[in-house]
Amino acid sequence: MPYATTDDGVRLYYEETGSGSPLLFIHEFAGDHRSWEPQVRRFCRLHRCVTYNARGYPPSDVPAEPDRYSQGRAVADALAVLDHLGIERAHVVGLSMGGFCALHLGLRHPERALSLVVAGCGYGAEPERRASWREETEATARAFEAEGPTATAERYLLGPARVQLQAKDPRAWEESKRWLAEHPALGSALTLRGVQMRRPSLYDLREELSRLRVPTLIVTGDEDEGCLDVDLMLKRTIPSSALAVLPRTGHACNLEEPELFNRLVADFVATVEAGRWTLRDPRATAATLTGMGPARPSPGEPV
Repeated sequence: MPYATTDDGVRLYYEETGSGSPLLFIHEFAGDHRSWEPQVRRFCRLHRCVTYNARGYPPSDVPAEPDRYSQGRAVADALAVLDHLGIERAHVVGLSMGGFCALHLGLRHPERALSLVVAGCGYGAEPERRASWREETEATARAFEAEGPTATAERYLLGPARVQLQAKDPRAWEESKRWLAEHPALGSALTLRGVQMRRPSLYDLREELSRLRVPTLIVTGDEDEGCLDVDLMLKRTIPSSALAVLPRTGHACNLEEPELFNRLVADFVATVEAGRWTLRDPRATAATLTGMGPARPSPGEPV
């Protein structure tokens, strides 16, 4: 099996398919490298597609020390995969936990990213939901430890933003449940506590986000309530971003609507590679509704 080794000695399993400009796919908490199969099959025709399993997800290593799991470590692991493969810059595509990783990679190492696709990103970011997010995440970690992966996976994938996949594509939902059930309880619990619970709120990073110039496509489902408001904030804050909202779609948007997701990403990547992705026109942020009336407060400013 092919592995990339991190600076703290963790082996990360990866797969690569195709040739051309590279796309690095970073999976969500409930998935692994297999959850990008609908994208790899599409993009390997024109691109070098790289998927990998995060630490805690076999056949990658599962360190037992809690302090070896964090948002910063997740970014460093993504870079370790790129370094191992000799890839200087890549289009980085992430979903949920992977979307946070892609966004933080763009913030910390913009020179390594040709573009960013930040999908299903936002859970726990809203200041008023931080406490409840931590409580839910800790409860999920304890469930993995006490009840085991199989029982917990069933419950987890019946969440309010997961049932859409079950209704649309029962086969894909069953696959997702099997993937999550195969992940060891230790790795899942440590990922939840180290990466999910401890990552900073995106609202606390708005100043940094406002300086991000890497072409960025934000993707969310309109029934993914944990992401909608956050992604509107990201769109309003990141001058190099666009926002795509998929109708009647929940959290696992790349599996729920693979054709639409792939088309959005393909058009985005092609536009970036053609040098046609620009910053938002300043005229589009004018403080009036039509440009004809009196100034109105900008989003987030007091009336």
